[in-house]
Amino acid sequence: MNSTRITELFGIKYPIIAGGMVWCSGWRLASAVSNAGGLGLLGAGSMHPETLAEHIDKMNAATDKPWGVNLPLMYPEIEKAVDLIIDKGVKVVFTSAGSPKKFTSRFHEAGIKVVHVVSSSKFAKKCEEAGVDAIVAEGFEAGGHNGREELTTMTLIPQVRKSTVLPLIAAGGIGSGQAIAAAMALGAEGVQIGTLFALSQESSASDAFKQYCTQLPEDGTMLAIKKISPTRLIKNALFTRLKEAEDRGADADELRAILGPKATKRGLFEGDLENGELEIGQIASAIKEIKPVDDIMNDLISSFDETCKRMINM
Repeated sequence: MNSTRITELFGIKYPIIAGGMVWCSGWRLASAVSNAGGLGLLGAGSMHPETLAEHIDKMNAATDKPWGVNLPLMYPEIEKAVDLIIDKGVKVVFTSAGSPKKFTSRFHEAGIKVVHVVSSSKFAKKCEEAGVDAIVAEGFEAGGHNGREELTTMTLIPQVRKSTVLPLIAAGGIGSGQAIAAAMALGAEGVQIGTLFALSQESSASDAFKQYCTQLPEDGTMLAIKKISPTRLIKNALFTRLKEAEDRGADADELRAILGPKATKRGLFEGDLENGELEIGQIASAIKEIKPVDDIMNDLISSFDETCKRMINM
């Protein structure tokens, strides 16, 4: 696996970034990915500022490799989080779910590299105008919150590549070395992987959730709650209640009431498989074993190299 603009931008060995996933991406997962040669991200979206501060300190103790923080811009304590990230000397921030203009210049003034997640080439152009350092283009195969465009990764990546000169990271449905090779053939220079790392041994998601995901069929997930924010969910009892409500025309307030408080925490972190919000990507159906990060990274790199050799010999 050769160096790319993504490895050079972050100073990492492999162009593989772990998604900063709520209730999954704590310091153990993020540091394991960084120590294995990728870029680990803390998932700030499920952390109060004091919890984020604790995880940043533990990251600094667990690795001397590059790492970053994923910060959704709809985070309820966003100003506190931004101040904390700057004060703690974090070097990389991935932002999403909002305008990339909002904090990019402030992060840059603090020497922080900024990457923004997009779901269309239109938003990719806005990111370039906002001055971000790189873009993640995420197809709707991905777990959790998705763009309303419902563009697949295979469709999205080449169009974003044509629309911007910025370093490009592909995300959504990537869970193998073969998929990494395909993303790079389409114009990506790195990949962001969520589901595969969410189901790793180091992920802070509950063991019940992880094991449940290894039994999913190919059609085990679907986009839901589009009137709130399109979100890929496992088809459990909560999903069924939400879909029935959506089908009869329920509004966003009713859907929120069905979700109830802390629905994602109930599902991913506490392991409530029936009444929790279970966010995971389509690629989960291909994952049948909960492995340590080191094994996952080795599998990705070796299968990528084998795929490239096979393609050269075709």
